[in-house]
Amino acid sequence: MEEKRIIKKYPNRRLYDTEESRYITLEDIRKLVLNNKEFIVKDVKSEEDLTRTILLQIIIEQEDDGDPLFSTDALSHIIRFYGDSVQTVAGDYIQQSINLFVNQQKQFQDQFTSALSSNPLSAMAELAEKNMDTWKSMQENFFKTTMQNNPSNKKD
Repeated sequence: MEEKRIIKKYPNRRLYDTEESRYITLEDIRKLVLNNKEFIVKDVKSEEDLTRTILLQIIIEQEDDGDPLFSTDALSHIIRFYGDSVQTVAGDYIQQSINLFVNQQKQFQDQFTSALSSNPLSAMAELAEKNMDTWKSMQENFFKTTMQNNPSNKKD
């Protein structure tokens, strides 16, 4: 297994790629993400892991540069989840949803490739049915867990 690339963050906010022995930008880190390169960003003094913070900075830049991925309503909901009894459940649900979406995209690409040599309508119908079953299961689990964690639903 390949070791994670180490990026050092200096107090002057500069980022240093130890593998390439050069200073890099947030755009360079974005390219690492796009190329599925494993890395970790560490504060040069404290050794604290700053990877999430750097990734959030990249998302902010992306949101400001074009068509945003997150609506104001979606961001408001995410903010409300913090400190709520469903914070962990919501985080897990969002993570599962993203994983499902990524897997669906891969399946779609694979099926599209194979559909060129077979019946494309049956392949699309099969994918849609699998997606509906998966979403239904995820929603049922989400609501079941939410109801269990909601203090107003507990009997004294």
